[in-house]
Amino acid sequence: MTFMHAGASLGGKLITLASTTAITFMLGAASASAATVVKWMHVELDPKSVAVWEEIAKDYETKHPDVDIQLQFLENEAFKAKLPTLLQSNDVPDFFYSWGGGVLEEQSKTGTLKDLTEIFDADGGKIRNAYNPAAIDGLSFDGKVWAVPYRVSLVSFFYNKQLFSKAGVKAEDIKTWDDLGAAVKKIKDAGIVPIAGGGGEKWPIHFYWSYLVMRNGGQAVFDAASKGEGEGFMDRTIIKAGEQLAEFGKLEPFQPGYLGATWPQALGVFGDGKAAMILGFDNTEANQRKNAGDGKGLSSDNLGRFAFPMVEGGAGKATDTLGGLNGWAVTKNASKEAIDFATFLTNADNEKKLAAAGMILPVAVGASEAVKDPLMADSAKQLAASTWHQNFFDQTLGAAVGRVVNDISVEIVSGQMTPEEGAQQIQDAFELR
Repeated sequence: MTFMHAGASLGGKLITLASTTAITFMLGAASASAATVVKWMHVELDPKSVAVWEEIAKDYETKHPDVDIQLQFLENEAFKAKLPTLLQSNDVPDFFYSWGGGVLEEQSKTGTLKDLTEIFDADGGKIRNAYNPAAIDGLSFDGKVWAVPYRVSLVSFFYNKQLFSKAGVKAEDIKTWDDLGAAVKKIKDAGIVPIAGGGGEKWPIHFYWSYLVMRNGGQAVFDAASKGEGEGFMDRTIIKAGEQLAEFGKLEPFQPGYLGATWPQALGVFGDGKAAMILGFDNTEANQRKNAGDGKGLSSDNLGRFAFPMVEGGAGKATDTLGGLNGWAVTKNASKEAIDFATFLTNADNEKKLAAAGMILPVAVGASEAVKDPLMADSAKQLAASTWHQNFFDQTLGAAVGRVVNDISVEIVSGQMTPEEGAQQIQDAFELR
């Protein structure tokens, strides 16, 4: 057995390093003996999570001995860089992780993906009815289904209770954007870095700009802008969001060197107890642990979370949420076995298994009851009360506009660009898309 991923213990499987950021798992017996090979590509490097995926794949192979599941897991940025090339090659995966939104819509228009509508509606809608309707709607365009729903995610603040206590800050007092700014100042006065930021990859900073746009303008403004209506991204409330982000940046809330930090590095800063907060996903508890220097990170009883604060006078609601709706996009030549396995991965039993392991907020009907982790359950509760759940802006608006959103978010918060210039760049990119 070749083993080159520190911390992973995956039994008697053959593991080969595909690159410094990619690991390929060959499951089952010799692949040459399998009648059908299913290639599955995912963003995942946490050994504990990989072990759960491996167990599910092995279970499927046991039930279908004529199928060989080949799993390739990559780090986030490596995945995004490699996928476009793979989709145009002879080594195309049968299905792959998708963030939905504009990127999925663009892929659906190129003929890269398989239209799953008939499959979902067969047998009286057996597959369609297995998922929450909102999950399917979010992965559909022009009435056609383009991905198998997998999970929903939520972006919120996570904090180190000990550092908050040391600084004399109470999370329950952070209700408004001004409250957050006051907390940042108080934490800095205590000699503590307030927030771990991943400016090197840019997209982690776009969470701030996106949420501020949502809080200031509400759904009506974003929907109009994303349809090219009204003032578009030059709407006054969108510019105001940039102004608030610029003022926030002047507080220097992030760790030194954050502009060059990757997201895993930011998680490591938080997990090592070197920053009091991080704005991240619902699975932050597991990810900070994985990226901490000691591999243990902050203990669960030292972690808390709170929703992104309101903006006083803004049109957005406290119950509006930002996050993702993820699925498995199936490529056009995928076999029926590949589609069957993709739906097997996300059936209620397996989604319960993933939820119980603290890996996901599930979308399969009846699976949410298995969420046991307190922080994950808290995220699920917030999502259940959501009045508007918006997919990540950089995904919803498509790759070209999304890159600009990420770029201007970093440049505004770091003082390299004015809010007006940022809004104009997004509007220009939107009109040229």
